[in-house]
Amino acid sequence: MYWILIGGTFLISMLVSWRFKSKFNKYSNEPLSAGLTGRDVAEKMLRDYGITDVQVISVEGHLGDHYNPANKTVNLSPDVYHGASVAAAAVAAHECGHAVQHAKAYAWLGFRSAMVPVLSVASQWMMWIIMGGLILLQMTHNPTVLWIGIALFAATTVFSFVTLPVEFDASNRALAWLDNSGITRSREHEDAKDALWWAAMTYVVAALGSLATLIYYIMIATSGSRRN
Repeated sequence: MYWILIGGTFLISMLVSWRFKSKFNKYSNEPLSAGLTGRDVAEKMLRDYGITDVQVISVEGHLGDHYNPANKTVNLSPDVYHGASVAAAAVAAHECGHAVQHAKAYAWLGFRSAMVPVLSVASQWMMWIIMGGLILLQMTHNPTVLWIGIALFAATTVFSFVTLPVEFDASNRALAWLDNSGITRSREHEDAKDALWWAAMTYVVAALGSLATLIYYIMIATSGSRRN
C-alpha cells in the first residue's frame, strides 16, 4: 500500500516538475508586450507598493529565484533578471509578492520564517537519527530513537505545508498587480497565471511526498513497538 503511494507520488512529482519546466520554457519565449525585463518588473512592483529597502539582484543558477527576508533582496536568475518575457515577468512579480508579504507582516510568512532555525537543525540531523533508529529497531525492537527522528522529520513536513499558503498568496499578489498595472495583457495574464500555477504545484507535490514518507516512518515505528 505504502509503496503504491510513494511510487504514485514520485511519478506525479516527476510529471509536475516536467510540466512546470515545459511551461516556463514556453513562456520564456513569449515576449512581454510591455517590453520590461524581470528586473524592471520587480523594481516597478516594489515602487508601486512603496517598498524602498529591498534590492533586486541577479544570482547564478536556473530557476533559483527567491526572496531573502534576512537581507531584503529579490534574487532573480539571469534568465529572469534580463529576460523580457511573460515567464520573467511572472516569476519576478511572484518573488516581489514575498517582499510585499514581508512588508505587510503576512502571518504565514512570519510563521515560516520562525520555523527556519528549527528546520536547520532538523534537516542536519534527522536522516542520521532515523537511520540509527531503524538499525536499533531491528537490533533491539526499541523505537525510541526512531521516534525522535520522526519528530524532526515531522517538523520538515509541517514546514512544507506552511509554505503552501505563502506561495499561493505571493502568486495571487503578483497576478493582481500585473493585471492592475497593465503590464500583462489578457493573453499574457492567463499565461503568467498558468506558469505560476504549475510552479505552485511543485510545492504541493513536495508537501504530499513529505507527508507520505512521514506516514511510512510512523508505520515502521508503530510496528516495531508492537513487536516489542
